[in-house]
Amino acid sequence: MDLEIQQRVKDLTEKYGVENIVVILGGSEAEASGLSAETVSAGDPTFAGPLAGVALGLPVYHIVEPEMKEEFDAQVYDEQCGMMEMVLDVDEIRKEVKQIRDEYSKY
Repeated sequence: MDLEIQQRVKDLTEKYGVENIVVILGGSEAEASGLSAETVSAGDPTFAGPLAGVALGLPVYHIVEPEMKEEFDAQVYDEQCGMMEMVLDVDEIRKEVKQIRDEYSKY
């Protein structure tokens, strides 16, 4: 997760409160998605960005997780994400993001 996005997440949590923010990822690789999930919930593990040492505890989901799919109109989801699901390792992404969420999310 780049430094600009980290700062935006930090600013939004300060403005709206940590308990009112949910992060939805759309990365194409499990490892990258896990790193982003860890950054917004446990703090930037590279200690390079605005969230270094800042454990926000935010709940984080990937767009391909069932909890997120249920929130969208099925036709719109299929149009926007259907192709993505066919080419990604969806099970690995879901597993990685859920593990981080279960370990670090406070909300």
